[in-house]
Amino acid sequence: MGRWKLNPTETRHSRAGVTLIELIIAMGILTILVSGILPLSYMTYKRSKEIELRQNLRVIRKAIDEYKKMVDDGRIAMELDSTGYPATLEILVEGVDSNDPDPIKYKFLRRIPKDPMTESGEWGLRSYADTPDSDMWGGQDVYDVYTQSDEQALDETYYRDW
Repeated sequence: MGRWKLNPTETRHSRAGVTLIELIIAMGILTILVSGILPLSYMTYKRSKEIELRQNLRVIRKAIDEYKKMVDDGRIAMELDSTGYPATLEILVEGVDSNDPDPIKYKFLRRIPKDPMTESGEWGLRSYADTPDSDMWGGQDVYDVYTQSDEQALDETYYRDW
């Protein structure tokens, strides 16, 4: 009774581990699953970069528009030959003094957001005098920003046209 006995219907083969065919089938199923997950993860990564780009462009655009509005309202001094747009993006972070009787320093951004599409993180700039499709910044002011990436978005538009 102390001895362990085999079930008469159980053979030595049925107790063996995983067969080669089972292993090949399992690896095939795993390969199919991984090949489906990788494109989805790339799309998710690219979509998150696009969302970040849209958000950063919106933040900078809003800061430029606020600066221009304050110049138009006379709350910030403007030079005679100026368009009313900031001379650089850094001015939006450093701030400008107001024309108020009790001067305050207006700051429009805490920091300049990085361009998520380029390795450098630097934005392309356009001045008010530049043409809309210009690749060279005139340097007079900052009227618009764009990414310097030449890649296409998921909707097949170019990022630099956003």
